[in-house]
Amino acid sequence: MPTTTDERFRGRIGADARHGFYAAPHRYDLCLSLSCPTCLRVAVTHGLLGLDALMPLVELPAVPGADGGHAALRAAYERTAHGYTGPAVAPALIDRWTGRVVSNHAPDILRDLTDRFGDAGDAGGADLGPGDPALAALCDRDIGEAAQSAGAPGTGAAERERALRTLLAALGEVEERLAGRPFLTGAELTGADVHLWVTLVQLDMVHRWHLDADAVHRIADHPRLWAYARRLLGIPAFGSRLRPDDIARRHHAHCRGLEAAGAAVQIIDWSATGVPATDMTVPAVRPRG
Repeated sequence: MPTTTDERFRGRIGADARHGFYAAPHRYDLCLSLSCPTCLRVAVTHGLLGLDALMPLVELPAVPGADGGHAALRAAYERTAHGYTGPAVAPALIDRWTGRVVSNHAPDILRDLTDRFGDAGDAGGADLGPGDPALAALCDRDIGEAAQSAGAPGTGAAERERALRTLLAALGEVEERLAGRPFLTGAELTGADVHLWVTLVQLDMVHRWHLDADAVHRIADHPRLWAYARRLLGIPAFGSRLRPDDIARRHHAHCRGLEAAGAAVQIIDWSATGVPATDMTVPAVRPRG
């Protein structure tokens, strides 16, 4: 039975009742802390699929406990694995019928939301699942990790500059990709756009606090990229899930790095969720059931 802090629960939603878990309406709760970027990706996908009525989204506190888990999920974890001592982390897909955790593995949850609860055919072939691994690496490594390294305390100037070059090259690649197209992979929104948008949220709302003003101005100098981020913010599934105050609260609760001059140079007003999503083809995904 799981007893370590690294344990991942990897149950999957099956195609029909022959599986232990299957896509029954109102059977599952999706438990998320929207201050967490991984949870925010899942929440936006849940919104795009229109699953609010079939699978309630349960919001958890912005700041998890000292072990990284949430007290509200502890009973579900302990029902799932006797003697479990790890953190009760989010995201967590909880089976209401048994009170147990189905999965806390975000890529599996994303794939099951798309394949089992949303008819992707109605989106004209759009895929809201985890997406292309190369684009995921661009978001996670070349933007997210590079931004963190560029502002990490105690990092040498040369290393910070290398990380910043990696970050700017990645943003430049995205800027080119968005030339003449509304979304990252073409004419339709996919899971890659959800991933990128959440990465940009973190870049502007978290990593910016530890970058100098010149670096933030260089990051902001990608007009197509940030116009794209603003347009996505105007789509309800994106804007309605965003919690700027919670993201700031989570960051400041755990971060011990020094604030830099770039903290004062916000790129986007992320509270402006009423901006219309013009010229955007949002997939009309109908949930099953």
